[in-house]
Amino acid sequence: MTVLSDGAFKLYMFLCLSADRATARLEIDQGSIAKSLRKSRRSVIVYFEELKLRGVCHVEFAVNQHSHGSAKICEAFWPYETTEQVADDAEVIKYLRSIRGLLESRPCVRCSFAPVDDRLARILFSNDVPFENIERAFLLGCTRKYISWLNGQISAPIASLEYFRSTIDEVEKLETSTEYWRYVRESLDKYEIAWLTKAGKRIESSGTVAG
Repeated sequence: MTVLSDGAFKLYMFLCLSADRATARLEIDQGSIAKSLRKSRRSVIVYFEELKLRGVCHVEFAVNQHSHGSAKICEAFWPYETTEQVADDAEVIKYLRSIRGLLESRPCVRCSFAPVDDRLARILFSNDVPFENIERAFLLGCTRKYISWLNGQISAPIASLEYFRSTIDEVEKLETSTEYWRYVRESLDKYEIAWLTKAGKRIESSGTVAG
């Protein structure tokens, strides 16, 4: 192994654990990686530059903070066997992007759309699960999460697409109107605002005490 700094080595290990095992690729967001490694965003960029310089991986950074970059670990440093991947057609790409957009749309979800999420999304696509059903399951799942938080239950934010899998099955069995789902969406917005307000007051109170 090329000699790496401690920070760059930790980033390399993080990439190995997060990348798709078949392709050694993954989408990257410096901010999310910085939080995972408990490092500054600037430090993560420096570590990536070190990995590039040492020939450990290829990196393409995002053009702005609202998009994602990509990384591919070089063959000599990839601990798994890679396979050729057939390019996705436009329909698959649209489906995956739509699901990813959902997962990034609510504060109660902290999902980086890891390879395991990508694989489940592809399974849902191959099983002809309509995106509408996934969206409705997302509304239900997030609503229930906020209700549990507002009721004082302690639990972590939603961390993967797998969280919604049983709810997707539930939605497929429901016979409801579009008005019902409009009501669910409106209720979710209200619960989300209530939780954000409550969380904000708690942080403000903690800050006051600390000061």
